[in-house]
Amino acid sequence: MSRMLMKGNEAIGEGAIRAGCRYFFGYPITPQSELTHYLARRLPEVGGLYLQAESEVASINMVYGAAGAGARVMTSSSGPGISLMQEGLSYLAGAELPCVVVNMMRGGPGLGNIAPSQADYFQATKGGGHGDYHLIVLAPNSVQELYDIVKKAFELADRYRNPVMVMADGIMAQMMEPVELDDRYEVEIPPKPWATTGRAFHEGKNLINSCYVVPEEMEELNLRLLKKYNEIRQKEQACDSFLLEDAEIVLVAFGTASRISRAVVEKARALGIPAGLIRPVTLWPFPSDFVSRAAERVKCFLTVEMNMGQMVEDVRLAVQGRAPVFHYGRLGGMVPVVRDVLEEVKKLYSGSESS
Repeated sequence: MSRMLMKGNEAIGEGAIRAGCRYFFGYPITPQSELTHYLARRLPEVGGLYLQAESEVASINMVYGAAGAGARVMTSSSGPGISLMQEGLSYLAGAELPCVVVNMMRGGPGLGNIAPSQADYFQATKGGGHGDYHLIVLAPNSVQELYDIVKKAFELADRYRNPVMVMADGIMAQMMEPVELDDRYEVEIPPKPWATTGRAFHEGKNLINSCYVVPEEMEELNLRLLKKYNEIRQKEQACDSFLLEDAEIVLVAFGTASRISRAVVEKARALGIPAGLIRPVTLWPFPSDFVSRAAERVKCFLTVEMNMGQMVEDVRLAVQGRAPVFHYGRLGGMVPVVRDVLEEVKKLYSGSESS
């Protein structure tokens, strides 16, 4: 085990390499460009391939090809670049191809800016492309977790033959923290008998496709996907909690906003306000079961997000009206500060806020 001071983007790159990823296709965009720089240097050192494509559209389709051949493959981008990849992501989901996509979110909509944001929540969790499909979406909140979670992302992608998105924001991409690195480079990648690795290895032929002209066949695929998504919902919901046991006001936040919210909870407790925190680690599947159990005994929820209110909808679905759910957000690349969120918590506790 070794310990290094790393940027978030670098930690993701190193985590991917130690997860067995040997192929990366992408196009630089702020605030994730350090990830492409890192992999351009590191992948050749471990016998891998880094290729800067001419666009994000080309990148995601190269990912499709490598994933179809059974490789552990990744791409990364931010906001507008992820928007361009949506058709390819839908194809990957429809063809049931495992891959990892990193989204270091920036302010939007449109080209927006390069400031940190969480405005891509809907796009990631509701399916930004064509048809009925889901990505598995993971939301780390530290540089160590960026390193760790990208390895979990590859495992989940192979286990469910599904694209997995690691979603963070510009702050986490650029911040530096110590990271403990495991020293193993050899990982056991599960066999992929479905991959198009050449006729020499197959009695018949493998076909990778997401185009089904006959409606009955298309429905059959959709039903198979639905069964898989239900299994993921049951098995893969993940979240952390902080001082939740006796909390009357529960903040719900992910990524950078969760770090700010934890500080708010500590300050609220110092003032005698029984606050707690739920931090979703999986944004899809959303940890609805955990939030639902908490809703049975708390007075209210406050989602803290760097957007105009997106995750708050999933919290309300989980709560099902058993407690009021409020939202506090900053937009366009602005970041909530502890002082302002704490004022919201004080208002809720004193009962001066209405849902």
